[in-house]
Amino acid sequence: QVQLVESGGGLVQAGGSLRLSCEVSGRASSSYEMAWFRQGPGKEREFAAGINWTGARTTYADSVKGRFTISRDNAKNTVYLQMNSLKPEDTAVYYCAADWGYGDPKSRASGYEYWGQGTQVTVSS
Repeated sequence: QVQLVESGGGLVQAGGSLRLSCEVSGRASSSYEMAWFRQGPGKEREFAAGINWTGARTTYADSVKGRFTISRDNAKNTVYLQMNSLKPEDTAVYYCAADWGYGDPKSRASGYEYWGQGTQVTVSS
């Protein structure tokens, strides 16, 4: 059974940094696209960043471009989201998602089959 487990969320002041991790278990192969989505209070879930199975191709939402960096370590079956220059509007539950394949990362939530339980990120002003 495939499981995604996020960690690294917490409370940080505006301008600070956090690194989220998402470990994938239950499948030996690393041939999956990964993404981070987030859902703020009273908002719909939105795409933040995505990465292809090799890590060579990444894509970002305009709202996080230049501040967030997605990366992966296939030897550890883990994907990371480095978040710098955090803003109060980045406050959300962050979810990682996976979909098996060799294509480019997708920005729509319906394109991902597996999801983690989410980790809370709170940015104070």
